[in-house]
Amino acid sequence: MPFPTFRLDKSNAILQLLTMNTPFHIFCLAVPLGLVGCLSLQSVSSAKTSSTFPADYKGQPFGDAVYKSGPQVIPGRVECAYFDLGGEGVAYHDVDAVNHGSGELNLMPYHQRPHATPYIWGFRKDEGMDISYTKDFADFSHPNFFTPATNQLYIGWTSDGEWCNYTVNVKKTGTYTITALYSNEPKTISFSVDNQPASECKLPMATGSWHIWNKAEIGTITFTETGLHLLTLHYNAGNNFAYFDFEQANHQ
Repeated sequence: MPFPTFRLDKSNAILQLLTMNTPFHIFCLAVPLGLVGCLSLQSVSSAKTSSTFPADYKGQPFGDAVYKSGPQVIPGRVECAYFDLGGEGVAYHDVDAVNHGSGELNLMPYHQRPHATPYIWGFRKDEGMDISYTKDFADFSHPNFFTPATNQLYIGWTSDGEWCNYTVNVKKTGTYTITALYSNEPKTISFSVDNQPASECKLPMATGSWHIWNKAEIGTITFTETGLHLLTLHYNAGNNFAYFDFEQANHQ
């Protein structure tokens, strides 16, 4: 069931009431003098937590008034822009606090494309992670090695040493192939699972531009237990990332 979540501004005024399907819900009370208190309670979830999930992790699966599906599922697609809630140092690390896409570039009227909506061009604009979306003039005015969907969200403006977390629900154990939708340089990225190194992946080719996209198999990863896991993407400068598909190897 969806749970209520309050989003607060810097003065602790309630800005928005959201609903999220997550294994947690948070109750917050705000008054003009400040935040009185917050209580986080674990709720009943259809997904069990794996035995290796970090017990001290404070992040939560992404959710808002539009996306209410809870943790992203493996096998399946992990959308990069749906990184966990929790902010800098918990859900992600970004070298600065500005969202250079939703919170900067996409504030310009020309980047608020008619094929998108305010939800898309302002997606998570108050987060420090840099997010944008595929646009007619930038991503579809030339050939792509793989053509992404219109309004495909992605993370970009990448810098060395950045990372982001995804609470994922693994439905089946086994080895999975990882397929990436990415752009620009043929860099090496890595994944950890529950804070342990799990996969090093090589993007196979340079696409020639931040806005020329390619989709390719980049490596494998193994899950030995079903349930909720903390999947961390580690990357450096040089790429935009839209999503990763996880498909069981040899269709186990």
